[in-house]
Amino acid sequence: MSYKNFPMVPRVVFGRGSFNQLNDIIAPKRLSSSAPFIFLVDDVFKGNIWLTRRIPLSYQDKVLFISANEEPKTSQVDELVEQLILTHKELPSGIIGIGGGTILDLAKAVSIMLTNKGSASDYQGWDLVKNPAVYHVGIPTISGTGAEVSRTTVLTGPHKKLGINSDYTPFNQVVLDPELTKDVPKNQWFYTGMDCYIHCIESLNGTYLNAFSQSYGEKAYDLCNEVFVKSKLSIEQSQDKLMMASWHGGMSIAYSQVGVAHAMSYGLSYLLGTKHGIGNCIVFNHLETFYPEGVALFKKMIQKHNIKLPQGICSQLDDHHYDTMIDVALNLEPLWENALGKDWKKIITREKLKDLYQKM
Repeated sequence: MSYKNFPMVPRVVFGRGSFNQLNDIIAPKRLSSSAPFIFLVDDVFKGNIWLTRRIPLSYQDKVLFISANEEPKTSQVDELVEQLILTHKELPSGIIGIGGGTILDLAKAVSIMLTNKGSASDYQGWDLVKNPAVYHVGIPTISGTGAEVSRTTVLTGPHKKLGINSDYTPFNQVVLDPELTKDVPKNQWFYTGMDCYIHCIESLNGTYLNAFSQSYGEKAYDLCNEVFVKSKLSIEQSQDKLMMASWHGGMSIAYSQVGVAHAMSYGLSYLLGTKHGIGNCIVFNHLETFYPEGVALFKKMIQKHNIKLPQGICSQLDDHHYDTMIDVALNLEPLWENALGKDWKKIITREKLKDLYQKM
């Protein structure tokens, strides 16, 4: 049997205010004065001098503000890469992503595509990347996606929604500063936190489960419980613990896999542009058959935090639309195998998936 030789983030700094160390961290990685650091920053921070003034810029370094309103696309990655190649004589010294999962995934993808020919869509799949990426740093400003630790960068391409899964994808450096999450709106905090919770449920109930995944998954699950159920925590404690839950949740799926909710939410995202966290929540709410205990606790959390999940997002769709979502979901074979075992094709049918989508 061959075991996964899994790459981990080699360097990580954690702590409130650790963002201030960014210059010390990246300065030794500068290749030359004409090889800039490119900062991809969520545009919610535009005009937020509390954060932007602390971005360490010198020489030809650039901040590019990027909207996270839509999930990242392969075409967007290609445009950014082209822009960087055309406007700079040398390859960047590094790409630094500051934001949520969308921005972190873009930073990973851009750093890969700067050193690999063709379009980002050519690399959607497993282990297709040939050349190491340029140096890249991930700085999450919201907790839950696990994008800061994963070996995938999830992208919507012309034909599918699928990650660039490779050993060159993980960040070279991650800065975990819980203070950066202080202005996250409540609904977004909940949906992204639930992405982490759903990672745990899918990993801990999957057929790929092993002691490595389980140890991280159980810790992430316990932290989610503390943050979303017990909540006798200060705001600072809650931010710190959710940031670590995200890290552990990401590590849990690194050596196993996610499951039904993620596969189906990819379908929603591809067709309707539904954001990942909220899409997972909409799907997970209907998955009692697969994850009875996990869904029961999820419903309690929704009630406790007074969250109103969107209803009827599929009510206007026709058969062709359903087929598109089902195709995208079924394309994610490792997720189904993890959720239901090697015989998953006998268990999950197109009719069952359509029935589930119709409830959303």
